[in-house]
This record gives sequence, C-alpha cells and structure tokens, in this order.
Amino acid sequence: MSEPVAVILAAGQGTRMRSKRAKVLHPLCGQPMLRLVLDAVRRAGAARVIVVVGHQADQVRQAVARDDVEFAVQEQQLGTGHAVAQAKAVLDGYEGPLLVACGDTPLLKPETLAELIARHRRAQAAATVLSASVADPTGYGRIVRERGTGRLLRIVEHKDATPEEATIREINTGTYCFDAASLFAALEKIRPDNAQGEYYLPDAVGVLVREGATVEVVQAADPVEVMGINDRLELARAEAVVRRRIVDGWMRAGVTVMDPDTVYIDPQAQIGPDTIIWPFTFILGTSAVGEDCRIGPHSQVESSVIGPGSVVERSVVRQSRLGPACTVGPFAYLRPGTVLEEGAKAGSFVEIKQSIIGPGSKVPHLAYVGDAELGRDVNVGAGAITCNYDGVNKYRTVIEDGAFIGSNANLVAPVRIGARAYIGAGSTVSRDVSPDALALERAEQHEIPGWANRRRRKSSPQEAR
Repeated sequence: MSEPVAVILAAGQGTRMRSKRAKVLHPLCGQPMLRLVLDAVRRAGAARVIVVVGHQADQVRQAVARDDVEFAVQEQQLGTGHAVAQAKAVLDGYEGPLLVACGDTPLLKPETLAELIARHRRAQAAATVLSASVADPTGYGRIVRERGTGRLLRIVEHKDATPEEATIREINTGTYCFDAASLFAALEKIRPDNAQGEYYLPDAVGVLVREGATVEVVQAADPVEVMGINDRLELARAEAVVRRRIVDGWMRAGVTVMDPDTVYIDPQAQIGPDTIIWPFTFILGTSAVGEDCRIGPHSQVESSVIGPGSVVERSVVRQSRLGPACTVGPFAYLRPGTVLEEGAKAGSFVEIKQSIIGPGSKVPHLAYVGDAELGRDVNVGAGAITCNYDGVNKYRTVIEDGAFIGSNANLVAPVRIGARAYIGAGSTVSRDVSPDALALERAEQHEIPGWANRRRRKSSPQEAR
C-alpha cells in the first residue's frame, strides 16, 4: 500500500491581509502558518510533502527549508486546479493517495486528515472531499448533494451559486484526498468557465462524479478547524484557537494553568508535570520548564531552561539556564547567557547578563551583574554592580566562593574577588582582592557642626527663626 503524499497550496498573495508578506508566512504562535499545515499533514501520515509556491516563492522556500519538503512552482496564479497540476512533474508518476490542503488552513487537526485518508482508502474512492457545516457559509464553495441519497452531485463556488445553492450550509473546505492518477486525468478536462476565469480544483471533483467514479464526502466534526485565514481578524481568531489547544494539552499532561485565556505557550516549549503557570505568563520559543516549578504571574520565559522546583515571578528570562530550586524575581531581568546554578537567587530589580551565578549564591535586589562568574554561596548586596564595560571593551569579574559584596559596591572589571573576602559597602574596587580580606575604598567622613542651620538662615531668615 502506497504511503500518502501531500500537496499544500501556498502560491497566493492573500490580498485581504493587506501586507507585503505572503499570506502563508504570517506568524501563528511564533511560526509561519504554513508550518502548522506541514506539521498536520505529516502527523496524518504523509510520507512526502510538496509545497506549491508562487507569490514570494523564495521567501516561502526559505521559511520551510528545514522542514524537508519539495517544491513546485505556479508562475501564474490561475486557480487551485492549475496549482495542483504544477505538482505533477514533481510526483513523477506517483499513483497512490494524494492529500491536498491549503497553506492558509492552519487549524486542521492531524486526526481529521488521517480519517479523511482512511475513509478514502476504505471506499477505494477516486476523490474524498472534506466538508463542514457552518453557520455562515459566505465565501465558501457549497456541497450540493442528491436529495434522498445524499450523494455528492457537485461543488459550486460561492460566486457561481444560484440563490438556492447559496442557502446550503455544508461547505467545501478545500481539503481533499485523491487517487493521484484519477486527479490528473480529471484536471486535463476542466475549463476556466466561471466568474473568476480560473481552473477550480472542485471542478475536477465534478468531472469524476460525472464519469461515475466513487467520490466520498467526510464532514469535519469541528468546523473551526477548517477555517481559512483571509485577513488579520481571522488570523487573530486562529491564534486564539491554537494557543488554547496548546494550553489545554499541557493541562491534560499534568500542568496547572491558573487562567488559560491569559497564558501563551509556544508549540516548541516543554513543561514538566505539577508545574503551576500563573496568569499573564509567556513561555516562548524552545523553553523547557521542569516539574514542580512556579512561573508567573506576569512573567516571560524565552528559549530558556528552567530547572525543577524553580520560581520565576513577575520577571523576564531570555536565553538563560536555571538549575534546580532557583528563585527569580519579582521584577528581575535575566538576559541571554545567564546561568543560575542550583539554589541560586536573582531577586527584585536585578539584571544579569552573560554571567554564572554559582550554587546557593544570591543577588537579592537592586543589582547589576554582567560578564561575571560567581562561585558558591556568594552574597551580592543591594545596589552593587559589576562595571564590565569601558565604552570600548567588556571585561570579566570573578567572585570566588563565599565572598560578600557590600551594598552599593562597584567592581571595576577585570577584577577577581578572593574566596570569603568582604567588600565594604560603597567601595569602588578596581584591583584584585585576596581571599579572606576586607576591601574598603571610601573617602574619610567629615562633619561640619551647624552647617544645616546656617544654610537655612541664609536662604530664608524668616524660616530659620
């Protein structure tokens, strides 16, 4: 039995998007909507995928280059039937099941496509059409059935429908499974005799019906999944559907999501069981969150690893790695290249970038650590910073195990603070500090008695009395 091959139609511009970008390249959950269709047909069993490109062909190729697909080119957009015909040469005599889908239908479920293919095979059909019953069929082709038997008679496009046909609520979704040889034979017989002057793929279905071939119709259980994307409003609706599917999937897998409507999780992200995601939280890119974590509220984790048992509260974590039982926030910003080892803490209003914070070390509040390496059990006081940039180059700071950095200290890199050393509050340290030493750098404190009173008397004699 031949493995199915899929053809995805992605040649159109999508003028209603009002965009310089080809419609199938508009992002959905952080990736081109075309990629969601590719994923669906693959998971439905397609062994090969051919994408028909046209408008912005090079950009479409580039967007899915890593997806192991083949391409056919539709130089002129002369309709869906013409688009599928361009794939014939790439198929090179293939005669098995041919799944045809549109690149702007990203809500299709693999299970629905798999059932379409299975029904097609069971019936040994020349064509099997995926339909749906919708409340408002405006703009869609209608499924015209024979009264009594329910047999498919034809598919009529909206602009070509009679007033009676326009009342039909069962629509053609633009997704089909064909016997490849039957399809290409039928495509040679269709003509652009319609309001658009195009070669319609549904007309090939009509040819097969008239010739007495077996043509089946499978109705999608959920009409939402066959929705095509034609403008930005529909793109936003589709985004909401996909986002909710992802969140629902993680809840079924053992993740607690406190308010699913306000949580965004990208498709590539991974989350361990018994983790709690609080409202207004984004888990983006290739992030991997371990089990028993607490993320949010109001947090963003982007392409980062969060170790088991860690907490990220009201903070941003980008391209960073947290070990087990780390604490971040509230209001911390971990920039790319940050590593927090087991039990480390980045507290409120802390910014860290390109730095390693060793096991058990703490940067509790109001500090900046950049291009630094902290050992085990280091404490960085409030307002302390590493001065890593001289306006031209960036330099590294090393703070060894057990060191204590006092509040408002400035560590001017390159500098090394020895193990268990103390840096006095308010010190600016520009030379290495030995282990177990205390480093102080302060001007001597002077006191001028009565100065404040004399100043008040001079500026406002009346107030001074």
